[in-house]
Amino acid sequence: MVVGLRGESMNDSHGLATKVRLGDRVIGFGHPVFVIAEAGVNHNGDIELARRLIDVAAAAGADAVKFQTFRADKVISASAPQAEYQKANTGKAESQLEMVRRLELGPGQTRHLRDYCDEAGIEFLSSPFDEESADLLEELGVSAFKVGSGELTNHRFLAHLARKGNPMLLSTGMATEDEVAVAFDLVGAEGCQELCLLHCVSAYPAPPAESNLRAMDSLRRRFGVPVGWSDHTPGIHVSLAAVALGSSVIEKHFTLDRSMPGPDHAASLEPRELTELVRQVREIESALGDGVKRCMPSEENTAEVARRSVHVTKDLVAGHLLRADDLVALRPGTGIPVDHLNDLIGRPTRTVLRKGQMLGPNDVG
Repeated sequence: MVVGLRGESMNDSHGLATKVRLGDRVIGFGHPVFVIAEAGVNHNGDIELARRLIDVAAAAGADAVKFQTFRADKVISASAPQAEYQKANTGKAESQLEMVRRLELGPGQTRHLRDYCDEAGIEFLSSPFDEESADLLEELGVSAFKVGSGELTNHRFLAHLARKGNPMLLSTGMATEDEVAVAFDLVGAEGCQELCLLHCVSAYPAPPAESNLRAMDSLRRRFGVPVGWSDHTPGIHVSLAAVALGSSVIEKHFTLDRSMPGPDHAASLEPRELTELVRQVREIESALGDGVKRCMPSEENTAEVARRSVHVTKDLVAGHLLRADDLVALRPGTGIPVDHLNDLIGRPTRTVLRKGQMLGPNDVG
């Protein structure tokens, strides 16, 4: 059985787990939101800058910091153009391959970042873009493969990742639900047992009006696995809305400074914004609660003051049989609750009562 957004049961014919485990964390309904601080290529190819990004992510309270691992020549052809947002952000008339080569980190550098994350107490993740890079990340012991949206239709690559048996976090930007279904079935058939789908809009920045956050529920209901939100919109408010709608994962790009040169800095959060995102995510997830309607501890004093108890409208002798006009509902609510007023009619008083007195349990037979 699969647990849905509200905890309802649904039939599961896919065989994939309804929870995803990353290290000592569990992703899924009823568990804390897993926040991924997406460093991506915002290190500009500088290992010291990458270390500073890890420090920022750890200080902000993110659960993981994510980079990208690739061999540029195995991912991009020499004729591939830059995307329009990349041209605007880099200001350079060059091919996509020329731009990405400068952002490539070698195996030794990637290993160093994994070790540095261990020291900083934050989960290391990286998105592989080719089989050699995926093999390196497997060797480094990554807890999961985070797969970029562009690879969702790269079925041979998805199969290579799935056969490794690691949990997968699969972004779904640019995809239709049926394309997601093909990828979903493929990775399940190839051996992946734990999958989280990340709803995403692959524009940098993405217009909030195109976020279509309700698609998360469609993915959750159709596939029965945890669903999250990989956010490219400006600011943090759309991510917070996603948490309120039940997102299990939030992924967000961040940088040290949005004015830095590079393709992704302009659409990224700065350190203080990342810290605020994590703080508000935790506040919102705590506000969601367990769904059981009850009086909360912070309300108890207000209930005593704002609710009403049964009082008497006149002086009454002991043994008087109470009538409706003898009783009135007045604040505070610390006596016999007013919803029991009708139950008191016809009962005898045990003591002498004064006009305006609050009735207690021992005052009535």
